[in-house]
Amino acid sequence: MIIAEYGKYDGLGLAELVRRKEVAPEDLIDSALDAIERLNPKLNCVVQKLPAYGRGQVKRGLPLGPFRGVPFLVKEFGMHFKGMTTSAGSRLAAGIKFDADSELMRRVHAAGFVTVGTTTTPEMAFNANSEALVYGPTRNPWNLGHSVGGSSGGAGCAVGAGLVPIAHANDGGGSIRIPAACNGVVGMKPGRGRTPTGPDMGIFLWGLAIEFAETRSVRDSAALLDALAGPDDGYFYHAEPPRRSFLAAAMTPPGKLRIGVVDRLPGARATAAEQKSRLNDTRKLLEDLGHVCEPVKIDYDAEAFSESSIRIWATTLTYFMDLFAQMTGRKIGPKTCEAVTLEVYRFGQALKATELENAMVQQNAVSRAVGQVMRKYDVLLTPGLARDVAKLGELDQNAKGVDMRAWWDQILQDYAAFTPLFNTTGQPAIMLPLWQAKSGLPLAMQFVGRMGDEETLYSLAGQLEQALPWSGRKPPHYA
Repeated sequence: MIIAEYGKYDGLGLAELVRRKEVAPEDLIDSALDAIERLNPKLNCVVQKLPAYGRGQVKRGLPLGPFRGVPFLVKEFGMHFKGMTTSAGSRLAAGIKFDADSELMRRVHAAGFVTVGTTTTPEMAFNANSEALVYGPTRNPWNLGHSVGGSSGGAGCAVGAGLVPIAHANDGGGSIRIPAACNGVVGMKPGRGRTPTGPDMGIFLWGLAIEFAETRSVRDSAALLDALAGPDDGYFYHAEPPRRSFLAAAMTPPGKLRIGVVDRLPGARATAAEQKSRLNDTRKLLEDLGHVCEPVKIDYDAEAFSESSIRIWATTLTYFMDLFAQMTGRKIGPKTCEAVTLEVYRFGQALKATELENAMVQQNAVSRAVGQVMRKYDVLLTPGLARDVAKLGELDQNAKGVDMRAWWDQILQDYAAFTPLFNTTGQPAIMLPLWQAKSGLPLAMQFVGRMGDEETLYSLAGQLEQALPWSGRKPPHYA
């Protein structure tokens, strides 16, 4: 049975309907699949529909977790379940199959979710857009001519369009937060070590990357982190446990906070006028809520930061490409890889171990500089993006004449200038869809917490969700 009001609920809301036996998990599967059938031909955010897998979970009996019966989608890079096939957004990797659940997937199952499909990603999750050649472009539910962001673009689109209330995502340079900004959803990047990476990975992207999700509401994000957080067997590092549940934090006002407002970072383009205006509006709102806000400048060597980030990304991307080539028997080249990806791979092949070590030294210097700034502040506020949401085709890694560094600067200094810094520092950061641009597209703000302090971010996010609610705003293409 299809639930007519399916798209009106967040994940906890749907789970409550199941708990009260007002709907059955099978009804929610039907509703999610119906939404996908109707909207995905336009949006192209879901790669595989998996009704048999989801119904099999229900038949075997769902755990009594906080999201029991809630439909869920898995990004085609990172977390995986036994039997899942993926392309990782690439012709090189198409058809790879996993023979076991990752630890994070096991926790997703324990929380009661029902997996109904997989979502798009750019090739090797290596773009701030989601237009992989293997899938074709994923389109924004607010305007089909615009980007959904990346690399968790399919997940952000699916949640933004109401196909599911929560979808898996990960973030190595903004890949949770950029799609959240583009699609008008909540994108929490937890702090380093908060969610498990095992058993396949120890230091995911040399500590830059973290696994989590896109959500429709703050409370869903907080309750999900409660369910997924904590070290796994043989962990390399982990974050200290919170003082209380993240959901309790989200339901409790934060008290008076000292907030540093950042309107530009070293080496980045000047923030566009509309984004800067909404940054000022956000500051005024925070002051009205009783917080103390002041402008702050963060200083570090932008060129060294950019170069060190390229080296780290290239090292990890080269590893995965070699692994995928070995698994599929395909050759790495223009017929299997996109242009910039291939250039980054060749760059990675030529790197020396000492160059990677130097990159980590540079990353440490940047992180220490930000750490000194955070002595004075509970939270930092930045724009979500440095400009408006990109149109399809703008962030093209196959464009003629665009080399690796020009493309890198375009996505991470011109477009998503405010997100990658906090992958380096490892701080938690949340993207909130507070505003709408004059174009009608979402216009988000990013809030960054102290190391390991997701609690304060959730308290502030919950307060802002009440002060400036976004749940009533729906895109033209919505379930």
